Amino acid sequence: MTLTLALTLLLSIMIGLSLGLLGGGGSILTVPILTYVAGLDPKEAIAASLFVVGVTSVFSAVTHARQGRVKWRTALIFGLASMVGAFLGGLAGGYIPGTVLMIAFAVMMVATSLAMIRGRKKEKESSERTDLPIVKILIEGLVVGLVTGLVGAGGGFLVVPALALLGGLSMPVAVGTSLVVIAMKSFAGLGGYLTSVSLNWALVGAVTAAAIVGSVIGARLAGKIPEAALRKGFGIFVLVMGFFVLAQELPGVGGLIVAGAAGAAAVAALVCWFAVPRCPLRSKAFAG
Repeated sequence: MTLTLALTLLLSIMIGLSLGLLGGGGSILTVPILTYVAGLDPKEAIAASLFVVGVTSVFSAVTHARQGRVKWRTALIFGLASMVGAFLGGLAGGYIPGTVLMIAFAVMMVATSLAMIRGRKKEKESSERTDLPIVKILIEGLVVGLVTGLVGAGGGFLVVPALALLGGLSMPVAVGTSLVVIAMKSFAGLGGYLTSVSLNWALVGAVTAAAIVGSVIGARLAGKIPEAALRKGFGIFVLVMGFFVLAQELPGVGGLIVAGAAGAAAVAALVCWFAVPRCPLRSKAFAG
């Protein structure tokens, strides 16, 4: 086993940890790992990430389903719409330049990280709606699936809020249900990409196995680590990775500007955290 492969597999465990603990974030890690560590072409990395996240989500969903945290009717309606969007996104992604896809992916990383750092608003627990807004769910599923199929991202952190708002699901049930949706649209997006991209299935299989190990560990750690702290820490990591991808993909001066801005923002955050008594990063409002 080469050092590169060993590092790829070690980092792949984090993919499963994210899915097992947070119900999302797997694809946000998978694409950069496969692109910058394993050395895959961006299109191959996106296609491979759809398989890795899809299979890992199936394993995680089984655990949630056994504990009654999956609403199958909502999952199937949202998932079928997402599959259509994901397949179309995968078809289109095969014909878009890799650099464009990676820049779009980096933008998705930044948006996702900010949503994670901000956190979810606390909502009252509510029973599942009997009058599901089918049209809204179909439209939302189609759009989310299109984004996922195109850039290989936009999984749980788009699906979970949509299920909570449109389906009237509590957060634990929304997380479990989202894993079913993520699996469905990931495989559909993969189908779209495979019309124009071929994969190294030995590498993809090894990364998937490592991610599954991570998901098992994540499932056992769930509830033992404060979810808010974990989410914010992971969000900051994803934000840094998003700027790193932009710095790598933007040409010349643009990349240097993004890298400089990211460095300045990181230093400002550290100074605020450790030197400013009322830093918003440590305020109760931010801890939400």
